[in-house]
Amino acid sequence: MARTVTGTSRVTVLPLLHMWPDNYCVLAYTAAGELGETAIVGYVPVPGIPDVSLMDVAARHEPQRLYGSNSAGFADACWLICTGWSGRGVPKPDTLDLKSAAWKLDVDRTVPLAKTMYGYDQLHVGRLTLDDDQLMRQAQNVLAAGARA
Repeated sequence: MARTVTGTSRVTVLPLLHMWPDNYCVLAYTAAGELGETAIVGYVPVPGIPDVSLMDVAARHEPQRLYGSNSAGFADACWLICTGWSGRGVPKPDTLDLKSAAWKLDVDRTVPLAKTMYGYDQLHVGRLTLDDDQLMRQAQNVLAAGARA
């Protein structure tokens, strides 16, 4: 049985080109934990768009060239956190920034970080859904019509 993590926090939702030239998914970035020490990066399920393994997406970018290979999954986790963190800091026009939203993450993997990165000590990655149906539709709609084709 998959582990589920829930929370209510700021959620940044952005389109992610994950396979060149035209395979997109929707990525959501937030944090959890008493002090916000756990990064949460998930894909938002979109009808007609296949589920994606974000850890596989990260691995294809060879992040160990930048972050090294301190522990299993460390570089991939850092790449995912950086993608979410950067998407919040320098948002693209289609980015959705929800100041406070209740969410649920079906965890595919948890990666304890070998050292604190971007203010986080670990990453939970998986499938993220928003509790509010209207916000969920908004999140799914961050993909432009052309990106869905």
